[in-house]
Amino acid sequence: MSLVVGQSLGLTLTGDGVSLRNSRRNGGKSKFLLVNRRRFARAALVQARPMEDGAAAIPSPPSRAATAPVVQYRRAELADDLQAEARALGRAVDASIYSPELIARKHGSQPLKALRRSVEILAALGGFALKLGIDQRQGKLEQKMKQRAGELRRIFTRLGPTFVKLGQGLSTRPDLCPPDYLEELAELQDALPTFPDAEAFACIERELDLSLESIFSSVSPEPIAAASLGQVYKAQLRYSGQVVAVKVQRPGIEEAIGLDFYLIRGVGKLINKYADFITTDVLALIDEFACRVYQELNYVQEAQNARRFKKLYADKADVLVPDIFWDYTSRKVLTMEWVEGTKLNEQVAIESQGLKVLDLVNTGIQCSLRQLLEYGFFHADPHPGNLLATPDGKLAFLDFGMMSETPEEARFAIIGHVVHLVNRDYEAMARDYYALKFLSPDVDVTPIVPALRDFFDDALNYTVSELNFKTLVDGLGAVFYQYPFNVPAYYALILRSLTVLEGLALYADPNFKVLAASYPYFAKRLLTDPNPYLRDALIELLFKDGKFRWNRLENLLQQGSKDRDFSAKDALQPVLKLLLDPNGEELRLLVIKEAVRVSEAMALGTVVDTYNSMPEFLRSLVFNGNGNGPLTMNATELESTLELRDQVSRIWGLLQSSESFDPAILQPIVQVLQQPEARRLGGRVAGGVGQRLAARFLQQLLRATTPSSSPVT
Repeated sequence: MSLVVGQSLGLTLTGDGVSLRNSRRNGGKSKFLLVNRRRFARAALVQARPMEDGAAAIPSPPSRAATAPVVQYRRAELADDLQAEARALGRAVDASIYSPELIARKHGSQPLKALRRSVEILAALGGFALKLGIDQRQGKLEQKMKQRAGELRRIFTRLGPTFVKLGQGLSTRPDLCPPDYLEELAELQDALPTFPDAEAFACIERELDLSLESIFSSVSPEPIAAASLGQVYKAQLRYSGQVVAVKVQRPGIEEAIGLDFYLIRGVGKLINKYADFITTDVLALIDEFACRVYQELNYVQEAQNARRFKKLYADKADVLVPDIFWDYTSRKVLTMEWVEGTKLNEQVAIESQGLKVLDLVNTGIQCSLRQLLEYGFFHADPHPGNLLATPDGKLAFLDFGMMSETPEEARFAIIGHVVHLVNRDYEAMARDYYALKFLSPDVDVTPIVPALRDFFDDALNYTVSELNFKTLVDGLGAVFYQYPFNVPAYYALILRSLTVLEGLALYADPNFKVLAASYPYFAKRLLTDPNPYLRDALIELLFKDGKFRWNRLENLLQQGSKDRDFSAKDALQPVLKLLLDPNGEELRLLVIKEAVRVSEAMALGTVVDTYNSMPEFLRSLVFNGNGNGPLTMNATELESTLELRDQVSRIWGLLQSSESFDPAILQPIVQVLQQPEARRLGGRVAGGVGQRLAARFLQQLLRATTPSSSPVT
């Protein structure tokens, strides 16, 4: 590998690359970069051409467990990893935590500095507010909303990292911003000017207490990416030859962000005090958002987020999460495994590798749903730059600075909310907003119900596969904006996540719908999750007015079977356990009634099939000379009975078609059925079936003797 070397920097060219002479070392710490940054600005380890992943690896030191059994080696490896993580945590022990009191004390004692920044912010935002006032006076507020939203995005970009982050946060808040502003602010990117390489390299040495050349055998000549909080270099570890991404925090960023939030909080106090038309607690939102931004400033926290995310979601073969190098990670430096990949919005480049964007988007949707509804820990910033398609077809997640969590209660409430939506139960939907913490308990939901009905009655004229997710989110956003909703950050962020994924898919397929891709997951959870809340939601979905909706069950099984984790075994047993619960008498009455109907349908269907398979002369002989048919039922009743029989048969076929289906799964069910309550239930069903068939047989005899009867086949 050829390298550009500046002799004035004290560099020596070797066969393996470049090394820095150690004459500048003092007490084991590098002083050169701090003393002479300008001379070092060309970078110590500068590549003339990009590194290749296939670069020859430098063997790592022999492991203590090299000759030990694999299990022992893995234990030692895990122990080493935990120790390295502990050392990284030690390097971040002085990481700042957001405290309104501390930033007020610090920046309140620097009035001139605060005044200069206030003037800068007011000059930018004051002019914008003046334009809004003129638009309102001229009656052009709605007409110019799109234009003003674009201006606000550009103002936030000019004001720097805090306002870029603030704009990105606002882009997820449909309860605070009109749709035009949401769409425009969502375009805010972290692309900001880079800072000098010398400062970045000095930060690495200072944070890790190691010289640059002792860590890396080479470093990219310039950052490969620059974001609002830091910039990223591509490097090669000296000890192993592994290619890594090294993120270095922007100098002075914590000071700048602290000052900005100090000033923004002052504005928030004024809004809470005087802007009565804003029902949301603005100060609480500012504090919540500031807390998240401060967490992003601690790169050890980001590393822990990445490790947790990998543990929860990278168990799927098509999801990739880069690993962390703890020994080279600190509060301001993060070293991760380098991931070769293509941004998810670069469709041509992805498809030139033989990959399909839609497959990757589906992977992203399924992973997002698991994040939201299973474990509750999710990636809160899934823009295209943080989602890569790897050459082997995996979806790689990057940048774990901004994460969020869904409370357990809310996870189940969201699924229940979907059930209420499918049932068009708008009163229940409105009440769900209490459980989801969208509304305080003292808010009356009565006026909200008509707004939900007006929007969803129109939206649900489409099938699930036709409904556009962005249209749904925009419509909900309009409702949230009109009423006193306070949308929790986790909900707003996951809506944004799914909207981004749908937007990426639409480039590849204009007909793609994220709801259609999500429905199999919801169906699987409803059918297989033993959680009592979801069991109740399933019953609510399947029973209406005392009748079982077999078409709903069939649809759930069809959709659920599309999910690769669907298990017929899991779909059967929880239902039976719920049915046999001591408190399940009401459900048992419904099931007994339906079981009698199904048993009768199967029996009568068998009679009809037998009759139709007989030769003509046997039909008349067996059925007492009646050659017109075995049953004297009206056509509508017979059609309904046979349709029920066919639906149940199709449902059984769907269960059998599951990859996980095995007749052995019926054994635990048989064991459940041996319980006393199950035997009593079976007796009640058998009694009901006997009575129904006896009544049907008597009816047949009576009709057969009536000349005016009209047999039906």
